[in-house]
Amino acid sequence: MSKVVCNFVANMEDKDLVRINKYFSEIGYCSRREADRFIEQKRVTINGVVADIGSKVSFKDDIRFDGTLVSGKENKLVYIAFNKPRGIVCTTDTNENNNIVDYINYPERIFHIGRLDKDSQGLILLTNHGDIVNKILRAGNNHEKEYLVEVKNPITKSFIQKMGNGVPILGTVTNKCFVEQVDK
Repeated sequence: MSKVVCNFVANMEDKDLVRINKYFSEIGYCSRREADRFIEQKRVTINGVVADIGSKVSFKDDIRFDGTLVSGKENKLVYIAFNKPRGIVCTTDTNENNNIVDYINYPERIFHIGRLDKDSQGLILLTNHGDIVNKILRAGNNHEKEYLVEVKNPITKSFIQKMGNGVPILGTVTNKCFVEQVDK
Protein backbone atom coordinates (compact mmCIF):
# COMPACT_ATOMS: atom_id res chain seq x y z
CA MET A 1 0.00 0.00 0.00
CA SER A 2 1.39 3.39 -0.92
CA LYS A 3 1.10 6.38 1.37
CA VAL A 4 0.24 9.92 0.45
CA VAL A 5 0.63 12.83 2.82
CA CYS A 6 -0.81 16.27 2.11
CA ASN A 7 1.32 18.75 4.02
CA PHE A 8 -0.03 22.23 4.73
CA VAL A 9 2.56 24.60 6.22
CA ALA A 10 1.72 27.98 7.75
CA ASN A 11 4.16 30.51 9.15
CA MET A 12 3.81 31.19 12.85
CA GLU A 13 3.02 34.83 13.46
CA ASP A 14 4.08 37.01 16.35
CA LYS A 15 1.30 37.04 18.93
CA ASP A 16 0.68 38.43 22.36
CA LEU A 17 2.73 37.06 25.21
CA VAL A 18 2.21 33.38 26.02
CA ARG A 19 3.44 31.19 28.85
CA ILE A 20 6.81 29.61 28.06
CA ASN A 21 5.44 26.05 28.26
CA LYS A 22 2.69 26.95 25.77
CA TYR A 23 5.33 28.47 23.47
CA PHE A 24 7.27 25.19 23.42
CA SER A 25 4.05 23.30 22.65
CA GLU A 26 2.93 25.73 19.94
CA ILE A 27 6.19 25.46 18.02
CA GLY A 28 6.12 21.67 18.31
CA TYR A 29 9.32 21.43 20.35
CA CYS A 30 7.87 19.44 23.26
CA SER A 31 4.74 19.12 25.37
CA ARG A 32 3.82 21.66 28.04
CA ARG A 33 4.65 19.16 30.80
CA GLU A 34 8.06 18.44 29.30
CA ALA A 35 8.73 22.18 29.02
CA ASP A 36 7.83 22.66 32.69
CA ARG A 37 10.31 19.90 33.64
CA PHE A 38 13.06 21.56 31.58
CA ILE A 39 12.28 24.93 33.19
CA GLU A 40 12.39 23.41 36.68
CA GLN A 41 15.79 21.93 35.77
CA LYS A 42 16.99 25.47 34.83
CA ARG A 43 17.71 24.37 31.23
CA VAL A 44 15.66 27.14 29.55
CA THR A 45 16.64 30.80 29.16
CA ILE A 46 14.69 33.79 27.84
CA ASN A 47 16.85 36.62 26.52
CA GLY A 48 19.79 35.28 28.56
CA VAL A 49 17.84 34.94 31.85
CA VAL A 50 16.95 31.54 33.35
CA ALA A 51 13.22 31.00 32.85
CA ASP A 52 10.71 30.44 35.64
CA ILE A 53 7.53 28.40 35.48
CA GLY A 54 4.87 30.75 34.14
CA SER A 55 7.32 33.12 32.44
CA LYS A 56 5.72 34.82 29.45
CA VAL A 57 7.39 35.20 26.07
CA SER A 58 6.72 36.45 22.57
CA PHE A 59 7.93 34.90 19.36
CA LYS A 60 10.49 37.71 19.12
CA ASP A 61 12.32 36.60 22.30
CA ASP A 62 15.64 34.73 22.29
CA ILE A 63 14.63 31.40 23.85
CA ARG A 64 17.24 28.72 24.42
CA PHE A 65 17.22 25.14 25.65
CA ASP A 66 20.59 23.94 26.98
CA GLY A 67 22.13 26.96 25.25
CA THR A 68 20.70 26.11 21.80
CA LEU A 69 18.33 28.60 20.19
CA VAL A 70 14.71 27.44 20.05
CA SER A 71 13.00 29.90 17.78
CA GLY A 72 9.40 30.15 16.72
CA LYS A 73 10.49 32.61 14.04
CA GLU A 74 12.19 29.82 12.11
CA ASN A 75 9.69 27.07 12.88
CA LYS A 76 6.74 26.49 10.63
CA LEU A 77 3.45 25.02 11.70
CA VAL A 78 2.84 21.71 9.97
CA TYR A 79 -0.59 20.19 9.29
CA ILE A 80 -0.71 16.77 7.68
CA ALA A 81 -3.89 15.16 6.33
CA PHE A 82 -3.23 11.41 6.25
CA ASN A 83 -5.34 8.49 5.07
CA LYS A 84 -4.37 6.01 7.77
CA PRO A 85 -4.42 2.39 6.60
CA ARG A 86 -5.53 -0.53 8.76
CA GLY A 87 -2.81 -1.89 11.03
CA ILE A 88 -1.20 1.46 11.92
CA VAL A 89 -1.48 2.47 15.60
CA CYS A 90 -2.34 6.09 16.46
CA THR A 91 0.40 6.67 19.01
CA THR A 92 3.59 8.69 19.25
CA ASP A 93 5.16 5.87 21.30
CA THR A 94 7.97 4.71 19.04
CA ASN A 95 8.27 1.48 21.09
CA GLU A 96 4.89 0.46 19.64
CA ASN A 97 5.21 -1.51 16.40
CA ASN A 98 3.50 0.12 13.40
CA ASN A 99 3.05 3.49 15.15
CA ILE A 100 1.79 6.35 13.01
CA VAL A 101 4.80 8.62 13.61
CA ASP A 102 7.34 6.08 12.36
CA TYR A 103 5.05 5.11 9.46
CA ILE A 104 4.81 8.68 8.17
CA ASN A 105 8.50 9.30 8.96
CA TYR A 106 8.18 13.08 9.03
CA PRO A 107 11.55 14.74 9.79
CA GLU A 108 10.20 16.82 12.72
CA ARG A 109 8.18 16.10 15.87
CA ILE A 110 4.47 15.68 15.01
CA PHE A 111 1.51 14.15 16.79
CA HIS A 112 -1.94 12.96 15.81
CA ILE A 113 -5.13 14.90 16.43
CA GLY A 114 -7.50 12.30 17.80
CA ARG A 115 -7.09 8.67 16.92
CA LEU A 116 -8.42 5.87 14.82
CA ASP A 117 -8.41 2.26 16.01
CA LYS A 118 -5.65 0.02 14.72
CA ASP A 119 -8.15 -1.89 12.57
CA SER A 120 -9.72 1.33 11.21
CA GLN A 121 -8.71 3.29 8.16
CA GLY A 122 -9.48 6.87 7.26
CA LEU A 123 -8.54 10.51 7.51
CA ILE A 124 -6.52 11.65 10.48
CA LEU A 125 -4.73 14.95 11.00
CA LEU A 126 -1.22 15.32 12.39
CA THR A 127 0.58 18.50 13.39
CA ASN A 128 3.42 20.05 15.34
CA HIS A 129 0.99 22.72 16.64
CA GLY A 130 0.09 21.60 20.16
CA ASP A 131 -2.37 24.41 20.85
CA ILE A 132 -4.66 23.49 17.98
CA VAL A 133 -4.80 19.88 19.16
CA ASN A 134 -6.32 21.06 22.44
CA LYS A 135 -8.78 23.35 20.64
CA ILE A 136 -9.97 20.56 18.36
CA LEU A 137 -10.17 17.76 20.92
CA ARG A 138 -11.54 19.62 23.96
CA ALA A 139 -15.11 18.34 24.43
CA GLY A 140 -16.30 21.79 25.52
CA ASN A 141 -15.64 23.14 22.02
CA ASN A 142 -18.36 20.85 20.64
CA HIS A 143 -16.69 19.92 17.35
CA GLU A 144 -18.82 17.46 15.45
CA LYS A 145 -17.19 14.23 14.30
CA GLU A 146 -18.61 12.01 11.58
CA TYR A 147 -17.80 8.36 11.02
CA LEU A 148 -18.76 5.92 8.28
CA VAL A 149 -18.80 2.52 9.95
CA GLU A 150 -18.97 -0.89 8.30
CA VAL A 151 -20.36 -3.72 10.42
CA LYS A 152 -20.35 -7.47 9.89
CA ASN A 153 -23.88 -8.21 11.14
CA PRO A 154 -27.17 -7.08 9.58
CA ILE A 155 -28.26 -3.59 10.63
CA THR A 156 -31.55 -3.42 12.53
CA LYS A 157 -33.61 -0.56 13.94
CA SER A 158 -32.62 -1.75 17.42
CA PHE A 159 -28.92 -1.60 16.48
CA ILE A 160 -29.27 1.96 15.17
CA GLN A 161 -31.13 3.02 18.33
CA LYS A 162 -28.47 1.47 20.59
CA MET A 163 -25.65 3.12 18.62
CA GLY A 164 -27.43 6.48 18.85
CA ASN A 165 -27.73 6.20 22.64
CA GLY A 166 -23.96 5.91 23.09
CA VAL A 167 -21.41 3.13 22.93
CA PRO A 168 -19.35 1.86 25.89
CA ILE A 169 -15.62 2.39 25.22
CA LEU A 170 -12.79 2.11 27.77
CA GLY A 171 -15.01 2.39 30.85
CA THR A 172 -17.16 5.28 29.62
CA VAL A 173 -20.11 5.72 27.27
CA THR A 174 -19.91 8.00 24.23
CA ASN A 175 -22.38 10.87 23.92
CA LYS A 176 -25.71 10.32 22.21
CA CYS A 177 -25.52 10.97 18.48
CA PHE A 178 -27.40 10.83 15.20
CA VAL A 179 -27.03 7.46 13.44
CA GLU A 180 -28.23 6.83 9.89
CA GLN A 181 -28.08 3.64 7.87
CA VAL A 182 -26.63 4.40 4.43
CA ASP A 183 -26.80 0.90 2.89
CA LYS A 184 -27.13 -2.78 3.79
